[in-house]
Amino acid sequence: MPDTPLLSVRDVAKSFTLHLRGGLELPVVANVAFELGAGECAVLGGPSGIGKSSILRMVYGNYAVDRGAILVRQGGEAADLASGDPRLVMRLRFTTIGYVSQFLRAVPRVPALDVVAEPLLQRGLGQDEARRRAAALLHRLRLPEALFGLPPATFSGGEKQRVNIARGFVTDHPILLLDEPTASLDAENRDTVAGMIEEKLARGTAILGIFHDEVVRARVATRIIDVAAFSARRDAA
Repeated sequence: MPDTPLLSVRDVAKSFTLHLRGGLELPVVANVAFELGAGECAVLGGPSGIGKSSILRMVYGNYAVDRGAILVRQGGEAADLASGDPRLVMRLRFTTIGYVSQFLRAVPRVPALDVVAEPLLQRGLGQDEARRRAAALLHRLRLPEALFGLPPATFSGGEKQRVNIARGFVTDHPILLLDEPTASLDAENRDTVAGMIEEKLARGTAILGIFHDEVVRARVATRIIDVAAFSARRDAA
């Protein structure tokens, strides 16, 4: 376990209430506990449906937790993202926690280049420099330059995912969450993304991810977190 973790997940539990089934409660995970330090790539492992994506979404603040704490370090302070404070969640996303989802939620009529550059513009970088950095990442990910000025809504799955990856990697968040980032990519672009992950790790980024691609997982993972150990459904069986 890291000496000074950037992320500490402590005794976290999550269940879903099925309102269309008379309020039936479906437990997902319980007693989730792990820490993540700078330069680590911890991979959430286990079979499909075990709760990996739920853990990732709780760490990003998309899912509320039933109990427990998710402590995110900002400088010398640790903030509890599980507190449910939406302002804290938004602040941590801006300053500390980046996220690459499986699918790009394309904004209508916004060109791909500006989708990628937007996080830099929000942080005060000039438009020319933001677009230059965005273009460099899109070139690296082999997105045809003819697509830079087009909205990604009509792109193929692999093209959308490359825009998504570029947007997630263009900033320098201390913590980066990756949800199957290479699932829609060809072998050449998977190799490129693996190299980009390795560069982030070398600069001290703490990465928590889900990788079903065994080759990429073996290349970037510093350790595997067995989510089956936290399965609430197993305990309920």
